[in-house]
Amino acid sequence: MNDRRLQRDVSAELDFEPAVNAANIGVSVGDGVVTLSGHVDSYAEKTAAMAAVRRIKGVQAIADELAVRHPSDKNTADDQIARRALDILGWDTVVPKDAVRVVVRDGHVTLSGEVHWQFQRLAAEDDVRRLTGVVGVVNNITLKRHLQPADVKRRIEDALKRSAEVEAQSVDVRLLDDGVVELSGRVRSWQERDVVERAAWSVPGVSTVRDLIGIG
Repeated sequence: MNDRRLQRDVSAELDFEPAVNAANIGVSVGDGVVTLSGHVDSYAEKTAAMAAVRRIKGVQAIADELAVRHPSDKNTADDQIARRALDILGWDTVVPKDAVRVVVRDGHVTLSGEVHWQFQRLAAEDDVRRLTGVVGVVNNITLKRHLQPADVKRRIEDALKRSAEVEAQSVDVRLLDDGVVELSGRVRSWQERDVVERAAWSVPGVSTVRDLIGIG
């Protein structure tokens, strides 16, 4: 797919996405790399825009230059964001109670602590990124280890073999130190790459996933 066609497809998808106001977003494409510029009203909208771009066939990479500009009447002090973040994390039954710590500076939220599963880690991030006043989220929450390294590698490879969406032989799984998994090879789409990454994160004992998988 040429860059001009890809630019049209990305712009159309952003217009189609109801969670995004595409009027303030610029799209440029070079060699399959999509650059988003301009501004959005919230971090949640920025996340939705990035997800929309990833759905488009032919996107090789995304350069994120979107700024979050909250309307002036919605500016929220850091202490208010921190209190609301702790409240929403406390209400979420998926996130272990008192497992996540929150630091807020200039609207940027940093999460730390330790949980058992990747879905709990992602749930905590999803909770806070939708709060008014948040302009960015850094997720430093770590995962507790459960299995031996050999078991981790085997479980990931078995999960890929069971998946109807992935050609398992096209993906190489390497287990490095301290639960770090490195994925390489090539898949057909971003969606397939996401399936592989989710399979890796679904195995207890994985602390980090380095996704080096190419698209196309």
